Order: sequence, then structure tokens, then C-alpha cells
Amino acid sequence: MTAPRDPLAAVLVTGALTPLGSAVALGLAARSDIGRVIAAAGSRSSLPGATWRTVDVLDPRIAAKFADVSTVVHLDLDLALDSDPVARSAVNLRGAETVLTAAAAAGVPRVVVVTSAMVYGASADNPVPLSEGSAPAALPAGLVGDLLEIERLAATAREVHPGLDVVVLRPAALVGPGFDTAVARHFAAPRLVGVREATMRWQFCHVDDLVAAIVLAAAGLVSGAVAVASPGWLEQDEAAAIAGLRRVDLPATVAFAAAERLHRAHLTPAPATDLAFLSYPWVVEPVALLGAGWTPSYDNASALAELVDGAAGLTLAGRRVGRRDATIAGAGAAGATVALVGAAAFVRRARRSRGR
Repeated sequence: MTAPRDPLAAVLVTGALTPLGSAVALGLAARSDIGRVIAAAGSRSSLPGATWRTVDVLDPRIAAKFADVSTVVHLDLDLALDSDPVARSAVNLRGAETVLTAAAAAGVPRVVVVTSAMVYGASADNPVPLSEGSAPAALPAGLVGDLLEIERLAATAREVHPGLDVVVLRPAALVGPGFDTAVARHFAAPRLVGVREATMRWQFCHVDDLVAAIVLAAAGLVSGAVAVASPGWLEQDEAAAIAGLRRVDLPATVAFAAAERLHRAHLTPAPATDLAFLSYPWVVEPVALLGAGWTPSYDNASALAELVDGAAGLTLAGRRVGRRDATIAGAGAAGATVALVGAAAFVRRARRSRGR
């Protein structure tokens, strides 16, 4: 009888060339409780402290690449804000399904899948915080639709392959060096824009804390679907103060109608529903991780401060930009719609003040 594999003996991270994958692989490689970290991607490269392995997650023959692996952390996802939605979904879903099937075939005891707390949905009616065990309630559109489907694939894999433990981590808005997200672009705008009909609360997850959560998940100390976030939240005024931004609140009907028009005109690939995650709370409570001894290194204030430092000089289309044009330059993000509507409001206000 084959001896059970130590889940921390050899941890393979897919998507090691993506910003999230490389950050997680580097973070795991720096830990003394991980025997060996294998950084995997479709082309060859290198990461300090990690063994490199060429792995195409779309190839069903990858089971052989997992033969000596004790835990797979699947991060080979297209999360780019300006990706073609149809192509992105095809890659994300096929990749997740292939990795889960190959891991089961290779006898890997555990797969850790990272999605997002966005699957809970953002709503003005959400309790703050949401219960970790709440059923996903997000609308299946855009990138969130991909994440919901990946979670369905993970649940199916648990049922079809009883020997495979699949842990799903749902981080709050991710913060890390070089992370280009809708939330980062939102805080790179000239003003912190919100909707009048809702009280926004902000919550974050630093990639260092996600790495610590992955270790606990790989070790089997948490199971099922688990929220990952700095405990608590920031009110809109607190977030504005940390970011050094002035607030402006717009009617929800104006912001969402503009978002829908821009999307229908193919000016923004993100559906209008994505604006909800910049307007309404989706705060979670990381009960399982805290109970397993997880202690985040960043609170929400320090995580936001680091996000703002990075967002102040986002690299978009090969050039460094600042707050004046970062959000508009990233028009593929949902935050661009809110910024553009806000800019129009400022122009109208200025004209009225000059009597035009």
C-alpha cells in the first residue's frame, strides 16, 4: 500500500507567470514549512527558491506532471481586465477542469483553488459582514461568472473523485505588488466615487496573507469554501482619507445606466453588473482561517495604503500613468464607467458655477 503523501512536501503552483501565481510561488518558496515549491507555467522561466516545470493546463495529458506532487495550487487564470470575455472564459474553465481531473488521476491528495469573495455578490442589502457559509449570490456575468463556474467544477470534482480534497479560497479585494485590478484602478482615479443610495465598506486581502492561507489549506487545516480577508472593514470616508481622495457620490441609476450603454457600445468589456463591487459592500468574515490559527499580517488600512502606493503609478499599455488618467486608460475595467460619469458630473457642475 502506498504511503500517504505529505501535503506540504511538494506544492505545485500553476500560472507561475501571472502576477498572482508568481507572488504566491515566491511567497511559498520563502517558507520553511514547505518542502519543495514547483512553479508551473506554459513556458519556461525561473523563480528564486522554486523548481520550474513547464505545464500546459489545457493539455489533458498533464497528469504525468503531477506524479510527484502533494498539493496543487491552481492559479493559472486569465484575470486581465481587458481580455476578450469569450476567450477568457474558455481558457479559465477548461484549465480548471483539466487540472482537477489530472490531479485526481495522478493521486494528488489536495487541490487548492483560488476564486474571490466576489462570488458572494455585492448588494446594498448585504449584511456586513456576510457569513462565510453564505451561498454564492453574484450574477453569473463577466469574470465573476468564470469564478462561479470554477467553484461548480470544484464541487463536482469532490463528488466524482472522493479521494481528492478540493479547497476553495475566496479572497477579498487582492493587494500585492504590480496587481492591476478594478479596485486598484478605482483608487487611482482623481476622486473616490460612490453611489448615493448605498454605504460602501471596503475590505482587502494582501497576497502575503493569501499565501499563509494557502499553506493552511494545503495542510488540510481548512476545508470546503473559505473566505480570506483582513478582519473588519473600512467605511468610505476612512478609505478616502487613507487614499488621500475627495469623495463624490452619484445616483446609482446614472452610474449603472452609463455602464450599460458603454458596454453595449463595446467601449468597455466589463458588464455593468461589475460596478456593484465598487459601489456596494461584499465584506466577509474569515471564521475558518482564524479558527485554524491564521493571523493576517495586514489590516485593511495597511493593505489599502499599499494598494494606493501601487495604484498611483499603474503601468498601462506599456507606459506609466498617474491618477489623472489611470482609470480612463483602463477603460476595460468596470471602474472606468464610474470615473467617466463622475468626470461628466464635475464638468456640469463647473459650467453651472460659471453661469453657462
